[in-house]
Amino acid sequence: QVQLVESGGGLVQAGGSLRLSCAASGSINSYKNIGWYRQGPGKQRELVAIFTSDGSTRYTDSVKGRFTISRDNADNTVFLHMMSLKPEDTAVYYCWALGDRRMYWGQGTQVTVSS
Repeated sequence: QVQLVESGGGLVQAGGSLRLSCAASGSINSYKNIGWYRQGPGKQRELVAIFTSDGSTRYTDSVKGRFTISRDNADNTVFLHMMSLKPEDTAVYYCWALGDRRMYWGQGTQVTVSS
């Protein structure tokens, strides 16, 4: 059974940094796409940053230049490095993976950015 387990969330002041981790139960190379979504209070869930099937990365416009997605294939872990955090980055961040037949979600980790 596929499991995605996030960690690294917390409370940080505006301008600060956090690193989120997503540990996968299997090889992350087996997924077509893998990365991060988030859902802020009263908002729809949105893509933040992902690795696509061709190995490239994709970011939502609001995080470009501030967030970086990376991966450690040996440890089956995907990271989200977040810098210059803003209050509007406050959300539950979810690890997400697209397999051959379905999508998988982690349980989410809360990131709160205070002004």
